[in-house]
Amino acid sequence: MGVITPAKPNSAAEAALSRALNDELADKGFVVAQLDKLITWARTGSMWGLTFGLACCGVEMIHCWMSRYDLDRFGFAPMPSPRSADVMIVAGTLTNKMAPALRKVYDQMAEPRYVISMGSCANGGGYYHYSYSVVRGCDRIIPVDVYVPGCPPRPEAVLDGLMLLQDKIARGDREPGIVKPRRDAAVLGGNLVQIGKKDKADP
Repeated sequence: MGVITPAKPNSAAEAALSRALNDELADKGFVVAQLDKLITWARTGSMWGLTFGLACCGVEMIHCWMSRYDLDRFGFAPMPSPRSADVMIVAGTLTNKMAPALRKVYDQMAEPRYVISMGSCANGGGYYHYSYSVVRGCDRIIPVDVYVPGCPPRPEAVLDGLMLLQDKIARGDREPGIVKPRRDAAVLGGNLVQIGKKDKADP
């Protein structure tokens, strides 16, 4: 077998960690780590997403997996079945008729499972907030971990939401399966305003 050349570390801390790891491997032949930290590391680097595109936000969600943004490089791969997915992206207007199907698909996902609510309609009803047939936010049906605002949100915002979810999982910020109220969920906002201003200034 050949020797694998490791990637160059991004910081001095990563270089020190890499040296310590190599020294321990050379000294003992194995590495000691806490199992929960190892599982969390694997979970954040291998998230399988279930696409639940309901309206126009679904186009932007699909765009995230295309070559320009490429969610696969973050270890976030699309899955065709809820039984093999651990992250659901709800994108678009959730109607009363579709709400039971959303809950049924969510219930088929294995624990731990996470939800990203994408766009104004999924977050709180959006333009259709006062419609008789629209659910005022998918968090009335399933628990949401990250809200991505916008109508529709840009793919960069969805990437921010994914990275925010990875950070939350790494910190142990959410116990799997526990429904958190809307005010405790992470809300993206500041970066989106800057992105919009920058785009308008570009020729």
